[in-house]
Amino acid sequence: QVQLVESGGGLAQPGGSLRLSCAASGSIFSINVMGWYRQAPGKQGELVARISRDDSTNYADSVKGRFTLSRDSAKNTVDLQMNSLKPEDTAVYYCNADITVYSGGYSSRRYWGQGTQVTVSS
Repeated sequence: QVQLVESGGGLAQPGGSLRLSCAASGSIFSINVMGWYRQAPGKQGELVARISRDDSTNYADSVKGRFTLSRDSAKNTVDLQMNSLKPEDTAVYYCNADITVYSGGYSSRRYWGQGTQVTVSS
């Protein structure tokens, strides 16, 4: 069993900051890419940021320069520092990770967290 547990999120004012954290646990053999997606009401979901095992990162154009993604491979965690928040950042944010497990054999798939609400409003 693999779980992704998210923390952080909540309410922030425009221009403010929030930090999201995600921890993967369970029978994990290895983790490749970790990242965050977001889903706003009435909008298509989008990749916010992702980080590979070599710590290379990709960001959505809408968050470049404002959000920073980091991971601790020893702890199987990934953090998203969100600065200069805008109302359009309001969404449910989902952590995800491409994880390989071993249970009599190796299998890999993408796992998702339960989602955490981020609301940016004055």
